[in-house]
Amino acid sequence: MGMVLPILWLLAASCPADSLKTSLEHIASQANGRVGVSAAILEGGPSVALRGAEHFPMQSVYKLPIAMAVADAADRLPLDRKIRLTPQDYEPRLHSPIREKHPKGVTLTVAELLRYSVSESDNTASDLLLKLLGGPPRVMSYLDRIGVRDIAVLNSEHEINTAGGDRQYRNFATPDAAVLLLRKLNQPLLLQYMTQTVTGPRRLKGLLPPGTVVAHKTGTSGTHDGMTPATNDIGLVTLPNGRHIVIAVFVSDARASEQIREGVIARIAKAVWDCWSR
Repeated sequence: MGMVLPILWLLAASCPADSLKTSLEHIASQANGRVGVSAAILEGGPSVALRGAEHFPMQSVYKLPIAMAVADAADRLPLDRKIRLTPQDYEPRLHSPIREKHPKGVTLTVAELLRYSVSESDNTASDLLLKLLGGPPRVMSYLDRIGVRDIAVLNSEHEINTAGGDRQYRNFATPDAAVLLLRKLNQPLLLQYMTQTVTGPRRLKGLLPPGTVVAHKTGTSGTHDGMTPATNDIGLVTLPNGRHIVIAVFVSDARASEQIREGVIARIAKAVWDCWSR
């Protein structure tokens, strides 16, 4: 413990919180929208937030609390339980690598469904897991039990994407709550799947040093009339000293291009990295 305090003091001294927050505000202004950020050192130390207590639509970020609730329910939903998917389980308008690979149906284990949901953001997998779990109330009960407030999982992906644009705002998180969720994540299999995420390579990972381990989950909405409700990424970033940044960045109601929105997330992650890896 005697070595930890001097290290934390040096971090704070070399990168004042006010200076980092000012940098994040400047980066966020480029999105032409509303940007929420929360970040901290997992093992204890500095933290920073920008609109940390405000609600932001999660989009597919919400697949993470669903996956965590499923993994927690392994007594009822064993990871090796086999689930048969038929073409009737597929929603043709939603992103689904399972549907693309197996248009006639397939049998997958719960673990495989979790991988598709987390690593590939498959909507078919997420909705089926949510159904097997018992619906949104089960997720909310799990979140309440682990002490995570200000995250709302109220609908399936099918419902969110077929009922107009407002429903996505009901399935929200605050940046601070998303970081708390990441702090509560203790399922090694999900962390493995998050490091295998194929979506959002230009977001949290975009400007970090090559080889940096990032376990993350993205969320993205469509763009309508030039405005994009959600461009998100949350995750754990491993620092060179073995410690971890827990970080959530939500870009909401933005009119900037996808390249700029993703660049804002990448630059925010890089600013935090530069500040806390010294």
